[in-house]
Amino acid sequence: MRSLLFGLACWPLLRADPYADRVATVTSVPGLVAFWDFTKREAPGARFTAHVPAGAKHDYALDAGNYVRDLWGQGPAASYADFPLLGSGPFGQALRIKAEANPDFRPLLFVPRARLHDTPLDIKGAGRAVTVVVWAIRESGNHALAGIWHEGTDLKEKSTETIAKVERGQRQYALFAGLNKEGAACGHVSENGASSFLNKYALHKCNSAEVAPKVPADADPVTLAKSWRTFAMTFDSRTRELTGWLDGASGDRWLENPQQDRLLAFAANAWLQGRLARIPGLQEGEDPKFPADQYYNPPEETPVKVTVTEEVFADGRQRRAELREYGYTKVKVTLIDGREVDRELVALRLNPWWFPHDLYTPKADGTGGPFTIGRVIHSSRSVGFTGWIGGVAVFDRALTATELARLHTLAATPIAAPTTR
Repeated sequence: MRSLLFGLACWPLLRADPYADRVATVTSVPGLVAFWDFTKREAPGARFTAHVPAGAKHDYALDAGNYVRDLWGQGPAASYADFPLLGSGPFGQALRIKAEANPDFRPLLFVPRARLHDTPLDIKGAGRAVTVVVWAIRESGNHALAGIWHEGTDLKEKSTETIAKVERGQRQYALFAGLNKEGAACGHVSENGASSFLNKYALHKCNSAEVAPKVPADADPVTLAKSWRTFAMTFDSRTRELTGWLDGASGDRWLENPQQDRLLAFAANAWLQGRLARIPGLQEGEDPKFPADQYYNPPEETPVKVTVTEEVFADGRQRRAELREYGYTKVKVTLIDGREVDRELVALRLNPWWFPHDLYTPKADGTGGPFTIGRVIHSSRSVGFTGWIGGVAVFDRALTATELARLHTLAATPIAAPTTR
C-alpha cells in the first residue's frame, strides 16, 4: 500500500513535460507578442510558427528566403534545408546560421511585411516599448539575430552597384550580436527607418557589458550544451533607455573619447551641435544646417558625480575644471570664477543608451520591413552572425532584470527535441 501511495505521489513528476514547462515559462510573461522555439510548426515538416497569446489572430509562420536573390536578382533560392537542426536546445530544437561561402546566398527566416503590418509584432510609434530575447550559441560575427531591421539597399556602396531593387531603410527594432562590441547583446532602434546624425547608418544602439565568446558550431554535444547564452534588448519608452542584456545582466558600458570612434564620432558631433545651437548667435564649430531632430543631448541637469580635475588661482581669478558624470554622458566643464566657459564631451554611455524618439512607423504602403531571424536585409551583404539559435521571443514592453534572469535559466540545461510535436 505504501509503495502504491508513493507511486501515485510521483505520478505527476513522471508525467512532467519539460518542453511544455519551458514554453509556459516564456508564454506566461506579460506582454508576449510571439515566441518561436523551432519546435512548433504548422504541421510536421511544415513551417515554424510562433506561440502567441490566447485569442491572437496571427501565428507568424516563418518563410525561408535569400534576400540577395530578392533584391539583387542573384543567387539561389533558399529553403528550410539551408538551416540545419541541432535536435536539442533550451526548447528542444535549434537551427544553424552558417558562414555561407557564396556571396550571393544570404538565407534567413522571415515574416513578410504583408503578414505583420499593424499586427502586435509591428511595434512602432508613440509610447511603444519592446523586448527581444534570443537564446543562441555564437560561433562568429556581430550582426543581426532577430528583428524588424531592413537596412535599405539605397546606400552608396560597391555591393549596391548591381542592385536590381533599390529600397529605403525600414528599420524599427532589432537585436544584434554586438556590432561595434562583438559578442555583446546589442539593441538597435530607429526613429526614421534610415540614418542617424548625418551618418549613412542608424547609430542608436546599446551594448551589454559582458560578451559571449566564440564557440564552434560543430563542437561536441557536451560543449554545445554548456554554451547557450541569452541575448536580449529592451527599450523602455518611459525612461527612454535602450539596454542590452546578456544572460539576464546588463552592466554599464561607456565609450571614452567618442570623437575618435569611426561611427559614434557622429553622435559626439550631434551632441556638440545641439549644445552650440542653444547659445545665441553662430558659434565656432557650429553647423547651422545640422538638422535639429538629429541633435543628441541626453539630460545633463544634475550630475551623478563631480570630480575636480584642475583648480588654478591666477591674476585674482579662479580657473576650475570638473569632470561631470551624468546619466548618459561624461562632460569636462571649465569654469572661470564659477562661470561656465566651455563644455567638452568626454564619454558616451553605451549601456543603457538614451533614445529620445518613438520607434519608426512605416507608411501603410507596403514599404515596411519584414521580421527576420538569423540575418537582416543590408547592403553590404556580409555573412553576419553564425552559430545556433534556439529560440526568439518578442514582448511589447520592457522586461525587468528579474524577468530576463528567469528566462536565462532556460539556457542552463538544454533538452532533447520533443518527439511528438
